[in-house]
Amino acid sequence: MLTVMQRACGGSPSYSEFRNTEEILSSYPLCFLTPMLFLSCLPDYLSFGEVDTNTSVKFCLSSPHRLFDGQTPIFVITDPETIKNVLVKECFSVFTNRQNFFPVGIMSKSIPLAKDEEWKRYRALLSPTFTSGNLKEMFPVIEQYGDILVKYLRQEAEKGKPVAVKDVLGAYSMDVIISTSFGVNVDSLNNPEDPIVENAKKVLRFDYFDPLSLSVALFPFLTPIYEMLNICVFPKDSIEFFKKFVDRMAENHLDSKQKHRVDFIYLMMEAYNNSKDKDSHKALSEIEITAQSIIFIFAGYETTSSILSFTVYSLATHPDIQKKLQEEIDEALPNKASPTYDTVMAMEYLDMVLNETLRLYPITNRLQRVCKKDVEINGIYIPKGSRVMIPSYVLHHDPQHWPEPEEFQPERFSKENKGSIDPYVYLPFGNGPRNCIGMRFALMNMKLALIKVLQNFSFQPCKETQIPLKLSRELLLQPVKPIVLKVVPRDAVITGA
Repeated sequence: MLTVMQRACGGSPSYSEFRNTEEILSSYPLCFLTPMLFLSCLPDYLSFGEVDTNTSVKFCLSSPHRLFDGQTPIFVITDPETIKNVLVKECFSVFTNRQNFFPVGIMSKSIPLAKDEEWKRYRALLSPTFTSGNLKEMFPVIEQYGDILVKYLRQEAEKGKPVAVKDVLGAYSMDVIISTSFGVNVDSLNNPEDPIVENAKKVLRFDYFDPLSLSVALFPFLTPIYEMLNICVFPKDSIEFFKKFVDRMAENHLDSKQKHRVDFIYLMMEAYNNSKDKDSHKALSEIEITAQSIIFIFAGYETTSSILSFTVYSLATHPDIQKKLQEEIDEALPNKASPTYDTVMAMEYLDMVLNETLRLYPITNRLQRVCKKDVEINGIYIPKGSRVMIPSYVLHHDPQHWPEPEEFQPERFSKENKGSIDPYVYLPFGNGPRNCIGMRFALMNMKLALIKVLQNFSFQPCKETQIPLKLSRELLLQPVKPIVLKVVPRDAVITGA
């Protein structure tokens, strides 16, 4: 879910270049919105696939569409074969990169913001960190935070008050990501002033409507100027904090002769220190390791906590599905036994429930790629420098692919049914070489949290629960109002406390 980092905005060509592009595109069968020179179709674009689901789906699917961001054409595609061409077949030759818009400083060296050969190198170096073997070694660390989550929910349940689930699940998500990234134990629920937690939260306070971001949105040519002046959208003090933290970890790693617990920085350090040539482009530098570590926090926190929140909301509003999932958990783990990696990954109904949540509420509700050269795909001419946008939310709610798309039906992803799902109309983690590199880790993390919680509690709607859930017009899919639920202990004996 690292696509969180790409805001869909871009450069602004000259007026003459813009009119030439207009003349070429006007000869192709596209439905499009004509922009003003600087202000673009931004209001239409920002509302795509959000809030009014029926209107968005009908508009998006009626024909190929072209919008503008500034004067950059954005091609909206929903045809599965065309999506496959963009994400897979032409990924390396034409649609390799995502759009980098804001001045990001050292974060340009993170895997979602890197381009071309640099991105390929990062992908090759980072992919081994997400193997099953490494995830199994991280499993006990994540389980520890599942136990803390259960203990906290028990305390809240005893108060008899409804719980704002995003706050609680967000703390769990933060603790897991920091611990598995940096190898340190934190407890953001009970110790929110921990320096590493405070700096992680600063990184997450990313405001797309602050003066710096708005200035770049209106005048894209300012981005390289800001970069030269070392002006960055990320807080400098937090970036510096994590740089020093990684430096200290590197020194400790070199000095330590003891077996180190597996975390992402440790795995990246191992690759760095085991390299025969430290100056080789094949090894990650400490700056690059810092960038990847920060991006794990930025990309992982919001997505994990939001998906978990949408999942427990869906279970609370569908008690029959919640009961069926609890029965699967109880059967696989009798007497509230501790889960193992293999047991978690083998639970079929849990997988179905999570997949259906990701379909109904895709957190990153659109994917984008930049066109590196003029190309024609399935009769659509896409000029160099333009962007392709794939509206995941719209695809996930298309009745042509999903009967009764607004209904929460985990059976869509049963063994019997999932084989008929087109992989290019279900894109919660993207697809192709630039899909979410942390997908397996994210799924393991969320499944373990759900197991721990559902072993001990049931979720129920309360008077503060918004039904049906209304979604807001933000970059990431969010409810208009916080999800508030009643947490009910299943019995008097609560594990993980």
